[in-house]
Amino acid sequence: MAALLAGAATIALLTSPASAQQAAQPAADQADQTRKTEDTKTAPAGATLLDKILVISRTGETAIESLASASHVDQEQLDRRMATTPNEMLLGVPGVAVQADARRVSSSINIRGLQDFGRVAVIVDGARQNFQRSDHGTQSTFYVDPELIKSVDVIRGPTANTYGSGAIGGVVFFDTKDAVDFLRSGETWAGSVTGRYESNGKGWTASASGAYKFNDDLDVLGNIVYRDYGDYKNGSGDTVAGTGFDVLSGLLKTTIRPSENSELKLGWVGSSDGWTETSGGVPANDVDVKSNTFTARYNITDDARSWLDLHINASYNKTNLDLTTLVPQNRFDPSTGLPVLLPVGSTSTFDVGTAGVDIWNTSRFETAGVAHELTYGGDWVGDDVETGGTAGGDSFYTPSGKRSVSGAYIQDKLTWDWLEVIAGLRYDNYSLEDSTHETSGDRLSPRITVGVTPFESASLAGLQFYGTYAEGYRSPSLTETLISGNHPAGVTFPFLPNPNLQPETGKTTEFGVNYKLNDLVEAGDAFRLKAGYFHNDVDDYIEGVTLSAFDPTSGCPFGPGIPICFQYQNVAQAKINGFELESVYDAAWGYAGLSASITNGHTISDEGERADLATIPSSQVTGQLGFRFLQDKLTVGGEVQYNGKPKGNPVAKDYTLVNAFASYQATDNLKVDFRADNLFDVKYTNPLNGGTTAVIYEPGITLKLAATMRFGG
Repeated sequence: MAALLAGAATIALLTSPASAQQAAQPAADQADQTRKTEDTKTAPAGATLLDKILVISRTGETAIESLASASHVDQEQLDRRMATTPNEMLLGVPGVAVQADARRVSSSINIRGLQDFGRVAVIVDGARQNFQRSDHGTQSTFYVDPELIKSVDVIRGPTANTYGSGAIGGVVFFDTKDAVDFLRSGETWAGSVTGRYESNGKGWTASASGAYKFNDDLDVLGNIVYRDYGDYKNGSGDTVAGTGFDVLSGLLKTTIRPSENSELKLGWVGSSDGWTETSGGVPANDVDVKSNTFTARYNITDDARSWLDLHINASYNKTNLDLTTLVPQNRFDPSTGLPVLLPVGSTSTFDVGTAGVDIWNTSRFETAGVAHELTYGGDWVGDDVETGGTAGGDSFYTPSGKRSVSGAYIQDKLTWDWLEVIAGLRYDNYSLEDSTHETSGDRLSPRITVGVTPFESASLAGLQFYGTYAEGYRSPSLTETLISGNHPAGVTFPFLPNPNLQPETGKTTEFGVNYKLNDLVEAGDAFRLKAGYFHNDVDDYIEGVTLSAFDPTSGCPFGPGIPICFQYQNVAQAKINGFELESVYDAAWGYAGLSASITNGHTISDEGERADLATIPSSQVTGQLGFRFLQDKLTVGGEVQYNGKPKGNPVAKDYTLVNAFASYQATDNLKVDFRADNLFDVKYTNPLNGGTTAVIYEPGITLKLAATMRFGG
């Protein structure tokens, strides 16, 4: 497998990986896509995915233009990935990992070793996904069906703080499909149906889409997806209990164009999920989740008024999770610590509502030969968490309460010849409360970036260097601040609230390079590369700490159960550093790509004690290679990914995955896709699941076959 990896990497480099793949994912996917989508209308011939406009960008830049670690995954990539879960959508994006444990439809995104409790902002059509259910596994989780998504944009690090408060790890923005993406030129209506089968877990997916264009100023798109999957088998052929699920998802979106320069998008995305949780391999709980996201996005841009590029987003997301016990369970009352029996049919409920408003404008002007893009705006997000149910149930871990986070910022992007400077300042404010506690705080966070393009020769004119210093501010979550009572399962011990918990402050220094070159080997080909090194110091990093009741200074009282307490506290500092690379070469014959990420991190206590950070993901190298045949109707390719064990992780091991795919556009209206994941049936586990109560092994070899029939007129 090492030879395969080396071969893929060598091909990618020798052919000049041309497209610094925005999402550092399937280089091929990106390349293909770039040729065919309207995003490339402003890009040069031979442009690749890195030349595509980032949906998340506040100033309309592409990934290769961005003086930040930015990645993009587009529709064709997603189609080729044949993703079932968000985890598969982000395969190979440098610096990004997804933790899903056995609950495959609930995912938590990790960027550069930071995750959970809002450290990574997950956004769907402008709506923050802040659902949280605390447990031994993932914390802040979300689900969005890949069939509804047309692109994913990722910005790593606190340079993304214009997109909302708290994102000291970064931002992941999922943009759902629009009617204009579905309708072909001259069509007023169109529909499609997709059927897919997966061998591992014997899973079925059925999807149907329809779009209608009333006139040039009004269109609508609807989509419905149903998935039914059984428990999958790991690389040893053993069934992994509790990994089956069924989910019904839907999308409805309309676009209204009140004037030539303005647009209003109204959308709804919803899902109804269900699965069975296990304990010791035995079914323990039945889980039912319903999620609804409502969004309204308005923008007005007038070329005649360069000061006007206004965006106004409003959203509301509501997630309800109901957990019902399937077998009697011996528990402890969280209030008294005394034993209780949790009978069959007992319920735990988690209701989280998140409202948000995001407004910004960009004014473009020139002073003394220097071009300015001045962006200024503000945002507010409010969480309302209500949990309850039978005493001793799992809802105890997630306390009820309200949290409000708001911010305002100003950022100026100055461009003069070979020099580019970005200077910004953000103000954050937060407050959170329950029936007995209340806390708040605020802070100013700066950003400064300098980029230079020093060369003029044809081969080096596309080479750009940049350096960044940026800070971000994350307020504590309700769970971290307010959790209290006795541990209800296994053994009992107290949880102590910490209303004096301080917010985290991320301070990142980053150095990077962007490089683009067209017509490298042959006319029309393209090479793109992004690479960077980062170092992030997180002050007042928050971790769960075990306190001893025998230590009179700990504040841990003696009580029923074992003589310890658990409390979220500010560790003095977390230090995280790493390297990231994404590159792609795209030509008429096909494409080759290489992406990589290496992340290291540890915490340092007030006493100077150093400990490996448990949320550090595997180091990864992903090579991709694809070929086009039959006038681009047939694409065949593969991916090889090496994963290196993080330091100090007790369950992780090095492993290599090999995947293959093929896509055939048989006619204008019939497309067939095939994919084989984990071809060599490797038994492996996600190191991020090392903190769960049991090691969860990922799927073994999985074959996927899909057909899509389209019609329209």
